[in-house]
Amino acid sequence: MTLDLELAGLMHHVAGAGSFADLLADPAGMRRLEAFSGGELPYVAPAVPLRLVEAPGPNGPVPIRIYGPGNLAPDRGPGSGEGGSSGAGLPGLVWLHGGGFAGGTLDMREADQVARELADRTGGLVFSVDYRLARDGVHFPVPHEDTLAAWRWTAAHAEELGVTPGVLCLGGASAGGNLAVGAAMYLKDAGLALPAKLLLAYPFLHSELPSLEPAAVTDGGVLSALPRILRFTGDDCRGMVENYIGGPAGMASSYALPGHADPSGLPPVAVIACEYDDLRTSAELFVESLNAAGVPVALRLEKGATHGYLNHSAALGIVQQGLAFLAAEVDSAKPFQ
Repeated sequence: MTLDLELAGLMHHVAGAGSFADLLADPAGMRRLEAFSGGELPYVAPAVPLRLVEAPGPNGPVPIRIYGPGNLAPDRGPGSGEGGSSGAGLPGLVWLHGGGFAGGTLDMREADQVARELADRTGGLVFSVDYRLARDGVHFPVPHEDTLAAWRWTAAHAEELGVTPGVLCLGGASAGGNLAVGAAMYLKDAGLALPAKLLLAYPFLHSELPSLEPAAVTDGGVLSALPRILRFTGDDCRGMVENYIGGPAGMASSYALPGHADPSGLPPVAVIACEYDDLRTSAELFVESLNAAGVPVALRLEKGATHGYLNHSAALGIVQQGLAFLAAEVDSAKPFQ
């Protein structure tokens, strides 16, 4: 077992950085981060149609960037009486980027590149959600409510936009995976229509996780040799959770930490776990609970990958592998209810 060679060749760009905040405090930090992400490698993202809409929500409008060839005419919203049609037949995915609940944008590769690639590969629609981040006084349930608002808007207009009835999926990466599962748990408990499938890339679903250090020792110390910026200690995880919920982890709703909840009744789930990721156990524990509950689940262990690898350029072969898995899962979605 070893780190993916292409990823390994990029690690020196973030050597010595204790955190992303530390890296970006360096005058050369953005350049280093872009180089680490493979931005200097040859790659052209697919050109797909883009539109921006806003979903009404309890905390204000939630921006959604739509990727793909839907039926919505420019400058006309669904329900306007113009621009829609009943010509449904496309796959669809509501997607949430990661960033520890407090970071990330629609322009990061984990959002924009993933959405472009999946829309291009499936011929369908990807709805990338610009949920409010847990900073400047924002805490749970605001990002959770934004996710639900985006899902409800998309589900209400999916067929009008061209998505095959009943096959709209919901997913996300890292913290975005948490938001996706938390929203699905809420929809299930409320007796509302569920996604056809959940797609999760290296999700963070639990407040505390067993350490991966023993595995790192047995595999030659690959995990422990990673740059600090790619590691997640117990304190790191606790800090993310407490910042997200605005208090101790013990006060968290099951919708905020859905890995601890009973997943019975959820739709099929597809999960990517990264081989060299402290948060890998969160994905694997969730898969175990899904299996125990009889929920169909597909687990892909991305060999050689580190947490957040979908934030690297799709010029990398390992990123192409992850995108191919997600695209196939979107394509194979069937109505759940």
